[in-house]
Amino acid sequence: MPLHKDDPRSLGGYRLADRLGAGGMGIVYWGRSRSGREVAVKVVHAHYAGDPVFRARFRQEVEAARRVSGAFTAPVLDADPDAPAPWMATQYVPGPSLAARIRAQGALRLTELRPLALGLVEALRDIHRAGVVHRDLKPANVLMADDGPRVIDFGISRAAEGHHTLTETGQMVGTPPFMSPEQFTDARTAGPASDVFSLGALLVYCVTGRGPFDADSPYLTGYRVVHDEPVLDGVTGSLRAVLERCLAKDPAARPGLDELAREFAAALPEPAPDEPHTTTLRPLSARPGTAPSADDTTGPFRARRPRRRAPRLLLAAAAATALALTGYFLPGPWNADGETRTGSPAAPGSRWGTLPDGWKPWQTTVSATAERGVRKAPGYEGDTSPSCVSDGSSVYCGGTALLPTRVDATTGRTLWRAGIAPAGVPADRYITTVLGVDDGRVLVELQVTADNGAGQAQSVMALDIGNGTRIWSRPVRTDSLGSAYADGVTLTQEGDGGAVTVRSARDGSVRRTVPVPRGWLCSLLSAGDFPYVDCGDQADGSRATRFFTVDPADGPVRTLDSPAQTGSFVGRLGKELVFLESDDQDVNNGPDLIYTRIVRADPRTGRRSVTDLPEHYRGGLPTLARGTLYLATSSGLVTAFSPTTGKKLWNSHTTLETPGQASVDAGGRTLYMAGASGRVAALDTAAGTVLWESSARAEVLGNSGLLPTVWFNRGALVLSTSDGTVFTLDPAHPERKPVSG
Repeated sequence: MPLHKDDPRSLGGYRLADRLGAGGMGIVYWGRSRSGREVAVKVVHAHYAGDPVFRARFRQEVEAARRVSGAFTAPVLDADPDAPAPWMATQYVPGPSLAARIRAQGALRLTELRPLALGLVEALRDIHRAGVVHRDLKPANVLMADDGPRVIDFGISRAAEGHHTLTETGQMVGTPPFMSPEQFTDARTAGPASDVFSLGALLVYCVTGRGPFDADSPYLTGYRVVHDEPVLDGVTGSLRAVLERCLAKDPAARPGLDELAREFAAALPEPAPDEPHTTTLRPLSARPGTAPSADDTTGPFRARRPRRRAPRLLLAAAAATALALTGYFLPGPWNADGETRTGSPAAPGSRWGTLPDGWKPWQTTVSATAERGVRKAPGYEGDTSPSCVSDGSSVYCGGTALLPTRVDATTGRTLWRAGIAPAGVPADRYITTVLGVDDGRVLVELQVTADNGAGQAQSVMALDIGNGTRIWSRPVRTDSLGSAYADGVTLTQEGDGGAVTVRSARDGSVRRTVPVPRGWLCSLLSAGDFPYVDCGDQADGSRATRFFTVDPADGPVRTLDSPAQTGSFVGRLGKELVFLESDDQDVNNGPDLIYTRIVRADPRTGRRSVTDLPEHYRGGLPTLARGTLYLATSSGLVTAFSPTTGKKLWNSHTTLETPGQASVDAGGRTLYMAGASGRVAALDTAAGTVLWESSARAEVLGNSGLLPTVWFNRGALVLSTSDGTVFTLDPAHPERKPVSG
């Protein structure tokens, strides 16, 4: 890629000629020394260079890489971690990354796998002999040179004896599909055996094209790494036995590198003399090759095999991947240029709506004493990570070990807490999810897990909005992906799973059933007061989907066969349904997906149109609001683009950490997003200008991955954080101090 106009032309005596890639930490350039030697120069982003944690991480990377020198690593030639823009020069390795090789040519043959596996074992031997643990061995960090693989990127490595680590409790860093169990449970204990686990996961990916723990989200992937056995479909014979040992949960049960070298040599065949050597993919460039882009990915992250549904309670306790994917957080508030902002936002008064009568800037928690029902929250010290729904005047919250709770959105008073927990069941065995509010009723899903975690019960119910008492309750399939509410009806899967049941929110009576394919995995959705069913065939390698539009007024159910990827629906635009498809997860940049095309489908006619995005956008869950699609990356970059042409309207940098979905105010002028800590950013919808960013509200960060949504109480904002804090903001004066709810 050519240099940008603001890129340096030389650095540390090296002439820079091209960009090789850009990632979350910095930019990598291709350059030459004065003698003509080719180098790769990594430069930390200017806006991070002043941060002491980033600078310390970069210094650690330089120190770790300098300690390692072997035939299968890229040595450090020069570095200045204390420069105004810290940089490091390494040997330039001509050749693509392993991730790019597999994306371009598919899975490796076993004869191709042999030199790769043995080369990586030798690379890890050199790394570990230097007293270093890599901790992020993945396809994007392996370069495919002519003479064998090279392991790169020691940015999150640490000394094997435990010195100089920056990873403290709650700050795990890595790439979930290739992380070891100990990296999720206690990253400080990750030793050389952790790299062996990552090597096993990487080689499974090379053989099958998917990881042994792939799932639809990094949080579920983390759960599977810690708790589930690896999926090794397509790996056979003695190689399977070796990789099973590499992927053992107990680090002590994994083979050592010398033993691993012998077993790989025995399990993997030598190539025939006349077989072409195809491990290295020659790039089409004037130079001998290209180093990897920092955007290399190692998907697929969307599961194409049967997904095992893990209880959300266990997911919350299993893996702190929300922090694992963001690394650390910067303080606020900030303005669009990264400078600290003080005082009120200088914006027209007409932008902000009128606050409700009696409003105050309150802050409370989901465990505050209730005025009615169960006054005190159940005794539970673990992660609750609530999810909340608002009807405009109140906020209704549920979560792990939480009873459904109603909070007055104007005053912050906890009005009631519903006593729906089964008798004798401890708080850590149930999860409640608020589905919606309908005509004096709150619709709730309750999941209860047995003591041994082997079984669970699930039900959907309606509670009285005035006092939280139960009006009706119905059982739900325990292996369903949850229930949904839209426009007076609930959607559930019951019985043998061959149909979706549509019930009246008023009395729980069955309004209709929607037949769905048996054995397919179906998600129940709502968007714009309309219910939908999104099903995908879980047969290995199948991309068949079926999408149902359900008329809540007992009109026809319209069915679309394979309109788009399952899980890609974002909403309705006029009479068309809009789907935003993605290729892979951007494993270099945390939980972000790489979105590549828009699909629009008319449920009346079945007509389908596909628009390839003019550029690929990265981000989490998209929002379709007022004719615009919005995405935010885990690092806080917000992008707005057209749902019809895919044309980018604007993008803007915020300092939010892994923000949730966007919300647009009633006037359509202001976009709001929030991170897990409760920091909120307000942006102008027309130009993307950052109007303000608020300070964090959470004292600790939960681990479930649930991200907050900004709700509106007339002109006030209401939201919750991952630690159970619930609060409100005046968008015209976000700096106003809260009072106790």
